[in-house]
Amino acid sequence: METEQQPFAQALMSVDEIWFLFISFIESVVTPGWRQNQVLIVLGLAALCYCLHIVSGSIIDKQVRAREGWSKWQLRMIVQIKRRMGLIWFAVLAGGLYMIMQQVTWPSRSYFIGLAATLAVVWTGIAYATRLVRNRFLRRLVTWGLWIYATLYLVGVSDEVSAFLDGLALEIGDFRMSVLTLLSAAVVIGVFFTVARLISGTTASSIRKNEDISPSMQVLAVKAVQITLYGFAFFMGVKAVGIDLTGLAVLSGAIGVGLGFGLQKVVSNLVSGVIILLDKSIKPGDVISLGETFGWINSLGARYVSVVTRDGKEYLIPNEDLITGQVVNWSHSDAYVRLDIYFGTSYGCDPHQVRKLAIQAATDVDRVLSHPKLPVCHIVGFGDSSVDYILRFWIKDPTGGLTNIRGNVYLALWDVFKDNDISIPFPQREVRMLAEEQDMLRDGTEG
Repeated sequence: METEQQPFAQALMSVDEIWFLFISFIESVVTPGWRQNQVLIVLGLAALCYCLHIVSGSIIDKQVRAREGWSKWQLRMIVQIKRRMGLIWFAVLAGGLYMIMQQVTWPSRSYFIGLAATLAVVWTGIAYATRLVRNRFLRRLVTWGLWIYATLYLVGVSDEVSAFLDGLALEIGDFRMSVLTLLSAAVVIGVFFTVARLISGTTASSIRKNEDISPSMQVLAVKAVQITLYGFAFFMGVKAVGIDLTGLAVLSGAIGVGLGFGLQKVVSNLVSGVIILLDKSIKPGDVISLGETFGWINSLGARYVSVVTRDGKEYLIPNEDLITGQVVNWSHSDAYVRLDIYFGTSYGCDPHQVRKLAIQAATDVDRVLSHPKLPVCHIVGFGDSSVDYILRFWIKDPTGGLTNIRGNVYLALWDVFKDNDISIPFPQREVRMLAEEQDMLRDGTEG
């Protein structure tokens, strides 16, 4: 019993110590003297730096808008510098004032100013360093965690606060989880995740540049590297802060069973994604048709495939639909695609000449291949008012669209038929009036 109450007693002692230090600081600030003067100087510098932040921010905006051709990373860097200009000005001015006061007066009379300058430099460095954390929530958590820890450490109360947070703990048998452990785990895991992201990004770039690896295997290799590195970063982060996961084995098993039943579709899509990558049925850049959706594969995700259509829409198709449904891959084995168009000419036109002109018209259209696959034209039937033909031609860039190339070939047929007096029949109706019917109609009109 005495052992169980010890952490709580330590937390109470830490609170008393922190409160005593806080009261002592307030009393020293209220009492006239150099400490009060330093606090007033720091507040004045903060107000001045806020004004400088606004002025310098507007100057940066004007300079950026006056120039063109900035890359995205340059714009992001300028935005971050603009956001932190207040801290940068404070660090420069407070640091300069501190160095001057160190030379002209007693060191103790500039202690708070030097501490404020140091905090500004550390906060600015942390703000820029944590930009490497891509996840916004995790980045904010790591940033604020490091800011708070750096502040407490420089002020000299980090041990007392750590003891207080460590005293706020949940204990179940041998398992113990404190607030300090949770916060430390979040910061450490965030740092490990950032390192893992940098390594995985470099590795992914190297894999994508390797032309000996197929696109689908490149995606699979990148996903495998990311999962391995992030998993390793998580467990290393948990291990680094001393969290024992053996006590959570039973609980995690029960949660895993519940998730297995509740997330069947998600797991199915994940497994389907792995199968798609392994069998290489589709890969980035392929042109596919699934139902009424026609477009090319933009990216392969863990849960879905991104398909971009000609009108700019991006469809996120679950991987399971690509495994269980009928998918037309226009560029699975090669990029050649054959297109067929139908037309008819009147019976008075020479079919040999029509076929020759149709092939010539298709060959002259851009994107239509003339080698190694030539356009061909065949008669497919004798209709009621026309001789029916089929014109077949090949393209090798289906991502450029199918409807537009068909339209261009139809226009070429129209032009070549018009120049060579080839008529395209259309339905006509002829009405004849018999003599008796004309008399009856005339009598009815007179009556």
